[in-house]
Amino acid sequence: RSRGRAMSEETVSLQRLALVLEFDGMGFHGWQRQETGATVQASLEDALAAVDGRPGRTVAAGRTDAGVHGEALLVHADVDGRRWQRSPRAYLHGVNQHLPASLRVVGLRPVPVDFHARFDCLERSYSYRIWNRSTASALHAWRHWWMPRALSVEAMNEAAALLLGEHDFSSFRAAGCQARSPRRELRQLSALRDGWCVRIDVCADAFLYHMVRNLVGCLVRVGTGEWHPQHVQALLQARDRTQGAATAPAHGLYFRDAVYRDFRASELVGRCG
Repeated sequence: RSRGRAMSEETVSLQRLALVLEFDGMGFHGWQRQETGATVQASLEDALAAVDGRPGRTVAAGRTDAGVHGEALLVHADVDGRRWQRSPRAYLHGVNQHLPASLRVVGLRPVPVDFHARFDCLERSYSYRIWNRSTASALHAWRHWWMPRALSVEAMNEAAALLLGEHDFSSFRAAGCQARSPRRELRQLSALRDGWCVRIDVCADAFLYHMVRNLVGCLVRVGTGEWHPQHVQALLQARDRTQGAATAPAHGLYFRDAVYRDFRASELVGRCG
């Protein structure tokens, strides 16, 4: 009985937090903890354990592959409530002191005990960045996909418009995808040029495995003139991944935002309570 009471008291002392992560994906083997290789999840959980003095588990709004970056990836974790309440700002800085320089918690807030970073997420956003110049960049080599051929943003947006809405995205789904259904609602897909950078913004209720990178690969084929914009509609209807373009490399992809009923991850950046 005394052991049961102790466990109950420990449970009561826990506080669930929503944490917003910013990270450079170059040094990580993706989000999920692995037996070998640095991952974002393992680094964060180790930092939380160092502050709390107890092991913890984190859950992210979405998993990222090796090389993918994060601007506002939302994660939930149950932390020592007493330490957190004593000084939220000190708690935030304490966690960051135990993280590698390529990973930071850039915002957080307390959430109800039943909040779930993945299952409660209503919308996820990514951006993909392409360095569209005849010569590669010395500064952005691991932040963009270098594409030396000229890209027509107008053609890319014409094709993107044909993919919006709820569809079966089997043609943009990697072979290893474990999702039960290939249907997703694509709410935004657009390309914008800013100097030498072409940025593709994409937003959906959820994504299939490699869906964003496969969408980008197809839009680039349109942008270079290899495909007519209408080709992507035929590809969508084919529901056949083998007819699609090559998957865009991971290092141009950024997890940009996650939306929930009461807040969005990007709104928490700079906040610690």
